[in-house]
Amino acid sequence: MASPVPIYNSNPLDTHSSSTSRESLKMDLLADVSLLPGEERVIDKDIIYICPFSGALKGKVFITNYRLYFKSSDADSAVMLNVPLGVICRVEKMGGASSRGENSYGLDITCKDMRNLRFALKQEGHSRRDIFEILFRYAFPVSHGLSLFAYLSQEKYEENGWNIYKPMEEFRRQGLPNDKWRISFINKSYELCDTYPTVLAVPYKATEEDLRKVATFRSRGRIPVLSWIHRENQAVIARCSQPLVGMSGKRNKDDERYLDLVREANGTSKLIIYDARPNVNAVANKATGGGYEGDEYQNAELIFLDIHNIHVMRESLKKLKDIVYPNVEESHWLSSLESTHWLEHIKLVLSGAIQVADKVSSGNSVVVHCSDGWDRTAQLTSLAMLMLDSHYRTLRGFQVLLEKEWISFGHKFASRIGHGDKNHADQDRSPIFVQFIDCVWQMTKQFPTAFEFNERLLLTILDHLYSCRFGTFLYNCESARDQHEVRLKTVSLWSLVNSSNDIYLNPFYTPESGRVLYPVASMRHLELWVSYYIRWNPRIRQQQQSPVEQRYKELLALRDEYLKKLEELELSDSPSSHLAHSSTSNTSLPAPSTPSQQYTHLQTPF
Repeated sequence: MASPVPIYNSNPLDTHSSSTSRESLKMDLLADVSLLPGEERVIDKDIIYICPFSGALKGKVFITNYRLYFKSSDADSAVMLNVPLGVICRVEKMGGASSRGENSYGLDITCKDMRNLRFALKQEGHSRRDIFEILFRYAFPVSHGLSLFAYLSQEKYEENGWNIYKPMEEFRRQGLPNDKWRISFINKSYELCDTYPTVLAVPYKATEEDLRKVATFRSRGRIPVLSWIHRENQAVIARCSQPLVGMSGKRNKDDERYLDLVREANGTSKLIIYDARPNVNAVANKATGGGYEGDEYQNAELIFLDIHNIHVMRESLKKLKDIVYPNVEESHWLSSLESTHWLEHIKLVLSGAIQVADKVSSGNSVVVHCSDGWDRTAQLTSLAMLMLDSHYRTLRGFQVLLEKEWISFGHKFASRIGHGDKNHADQDRSPIFVQFIDCVWQMTKQFPTAFEFNERLLLTILDHLYSCRFGTFLYNCESARDQHEVRLKTVSLWSLVNSSNDIYLNPFYTPESGRVLYPVASMRHLELWVSYYIRWNPRIRQQQQSPVEQRYKELLALRDEYLKKLEELELSDSPSSHLAHSSTSNTSLPAPSTPSQQYTHLQTPF
């Protein structure tokens, strides 16, 4: 690790204090936190944390180029905060030099992960100036011409997570290319569409010139391309952006013929086009040159899914935060929750994905789009693929799904999250990806044995969506990631996950390769994800592992322990010939070479 930068201490010891004493105080602060490789200390300061649950707490704040760490000095009410700076959305000064009232002078910090932090300092000598400037600088490095922490990190892992998704391998897994669909490299230099990946699956009969003509009639050049194909009935999920119809009702014969090629690929009598938007929004988009497919698209049926835009979702989450942080609105909880419309939006997204999955499962090819095809479209295609394809419900398969449908196809992570950007009021910010992960969580609740991964994986993904510790979610599209050499200069989140994957596994997982999942998308069956949205409130008991899951894990650990002892006893008790004889004669308890194969269907009475 590089040598740390100097530490600025707001209360320097007098000249008679030894440097050893100073260092020991710093080490006390560091005792509970391990610095990451590449993480450097910047400042530590005596401060008061205005905890919304425990009141004012004296302690010390410690800021690095990656995190804000606070530890209270009161042993009776020990409170620690460990906040990646990437989580910070806004830093404001609270009060002024002449402010009256206890703890009225300090800093207000708004976070992106459903919490706020407030710190108070003494009202003399501009005591907050240094910490404010440092926080503002390191929380918003992009706004100050600095590198995001992902480029400074020197973490090393056993596995290189950047290798988890290889487009050609994933297409081959799906059975592509075939006589109806081909792989095109027309976008290898991002010339056709600068927000699409370089490898695209398109109808076999469509020429490269056809693709160029279609791109001129689709918003941002995002042409219809294959996301997923059903192995048996060959129905596909294709994704794209809106057609550029405009107020004059423009037509493009090449676009119309191209969509008919998508339909013809599996002999579907009618191509279903799912427009994620409400009908009124799609009509309004004509005023800005957009629109939707009209009657001129023969052999096609257009269905609107009524999912609202990024601005509606941003305001909905803001309302949700207001009722859960810092205090839960308990007196009118159900009506307050309903007024946020958050679960209603979750319902509409899930319901749309169910319609897509059902059509494909019954043999109909579908095309999915919204306005630009990188927000609601990604939600719908990835959720439908999760319902249809059990591979995506495995730990590694889910990583592939995110890399494919969200990252490679250009969901605007940088714009929606605002990594390292001080412009907290940017209208491009929206919790679209958080909403998708919430939908996945709803599915895991309804199908507890269908997913190889657990809730901890989903929480980890959302934490690092903001943290800027990994390069996985940085920038808006693949071309920008290539330009900034993300794969060369940063670590993938999947390196962390796959190097310690045991903690992300669901012990109840039962593989079922052919099963299609249809969650119930009604308000009666949807829940607020308490262990994410309200996890900072100590009064809401953290959703602990269920007793059944805990007991099951204990039994699995006990089984592994007994198997290990059995192998040790057999090895120490007799020569190899005796072992061979005992392994054939003892039918009551064989010693498997791979215990998991032998005991996969262990039944555990509860």
